[in-house]
Amino acid sequence: MTELRGPVRIVGTGLIGTSIGLALGRLGVVVELVDADPDSALMAERIGAGSRLVQIEPQLVVVAVPPDHVGAVIAEQLEQTDAIVTDAASVKGKPLADAKVLLDASGRSGDLARYVGGHPMAGSERNGPLAGRADLFDGATWAITPHGTSDPAAADLVRRLAEACGARTVELSATDHDLAVARVSHLPQLMSSLAAGTLVDAPAAHLELSGQGVRDVTRIAAGDPGLWTQIVSANSPALSGLLEQIRDELDRLLIALGKEEATDEVTAVLNRGVSGAVRVPGKHGTPHIELVPIMVTIPDRPGQLARLFADAAESGANVEDLRIDHSPGRPVGEVELSVKPASVDQLVRVLTERGWAVHR
Repeated sequence: MTELRGPVRIVGTGLIGTSIGLALGRLGVVVELVDADPDSALMAERIGAGSRLVQIEPQLVVVAVPPDHVGAVIAEQLEQTDAIVTDAASVKGKPLADAKVLLDASGRSGDLARYVGGHPMAGSERNGPLAGRADLFDGATWAITPHGTSDPAAADLVRRLAEACGARTVELSATDHDLAVARVSHLPQLMSSLAAGTLVDAPAAHLELSGQGVRDVTRIAAGDPGLWTQIVSANSPALSGLLEQIRDELDRLLIALGKEEATDEVTAVLNRGVSGAVRVPGKHGTPHIELVPIMVTIPDRPGQLARLFADAAESGANVEDLRIDHSPGRPVGEVELSVKPASVDQLVRVLTERGWAVHR
């Protein structure tokens, strides 16, 4: 087993690069920070993600630059160091192909054996080093994508990196990875953006009816358009096939809605959605489990959430999931606590006894 001893060079000090540096800092691993923007590297250094002044040859290089530049930086680091190189890009096929072309052109194609792709499945709508968190990857999935000539020792070291950051690893080919992220990340991003786009010209009176449903669907639409343009463009082959499927489903749905009796067709679409939703893994990557939502009315005042959580803890119930729905025009909100069925009665009883308005 290859030991991650460091130093680790991180090229790119945005959210992901800085968070990797902060995570490795918990273990005392020496981290070198490199960024084309010196202010970004300085800020990452100031919050403890590593140092800009490490002079020791790295054991491992992590490329965490914008998607359009990943392949070039991978090739550059393979040419300039003897280190194992990985990356954190959300698309794996294009960076691998780009790096291979550059290394072939320089007569150093053999260096590609030291490269193993990686993709931590964690992030935020926020960007930049100040958004970095040491615990960003705790419990997250980290995809590892060795290619045909990857050195097994290189793959092992990248696996050690992911585990050091608190993640669990899944090994895939670059092709399988790109189709997987198209399904679970890139397509949802585009669907969220399309739904949010319908709100741009909506009358204010319509938006006053907004509830948690539209907030859930449009939350990720707030992501950086420039970054997402690069991501979806790099993964266009996998994403195009899925979008064609969606287009076909929309066409069938439009035809059904144009009929006087569209019940069966619409129900089939909704049932298929339910079947897909239950396949999404639960927390910590565990299989989906049946949860019961408990709604609690909560005053919009400081300290009320803390009191609710304390009372819920007293019931012995473990809150598996949580949502907050604000009530427009009212000084209250609704908190949805999702718990396992065996905990429902006790939770409802304790919360009711402590003065909460509870309904199922």
